[in-house]
Amino acid sequence: MHQEGSDFFQNHSVKYLEMAFKADKNEIIKNPDGYGIKESDCGDTIEIFLKTRNDLIETASFNINGCINTIACANAVVHMAEGKTIEKAWGIIPEDVSQYLETLSEFHFHCAELAVKALYIALANVEELRRDPWKKAYNQHY
Repeated sequence: MHQEGSDFFQNHSVKYLEMAFKADKNEIIKNPDGYGIKESDCGDTIEIFLKTRNDLIETASFNINGCINTIACANAVVHMAEGKTIEKAWGIIPEDVSQYLETLSEFHFHCAELAVKALYIALANVEELRRDPWKKAYNQHY
């Protein structure tokens, strides 16, 4: 809700604003090595796409239908995951996202949870497709 006299840009950190408005990772990767989608109770939806080499996440991106807080969280998650091993990416938690953004309100913490859940689904998909590579041909969600 908008409060009289509040200034969105004054109330948020530079890191939050960068993640809220940066668009370089907002893209659909065709034929990803891992894909995850999660919808929240509020209706926001995040898709996470991962490209890997061996155990390293080389490229991570997202597609979103959601508010600016959800965009900031999705962007933060893919930036945090990119360059990490799959094992280390499993260690990303919503509190890390909130801390990274610095000014995510408690009211919007569910956006960080949503982004991390989508990442976990994508990581699980990477592992599943490594066990059963034939399934990749049937993953046509993207």
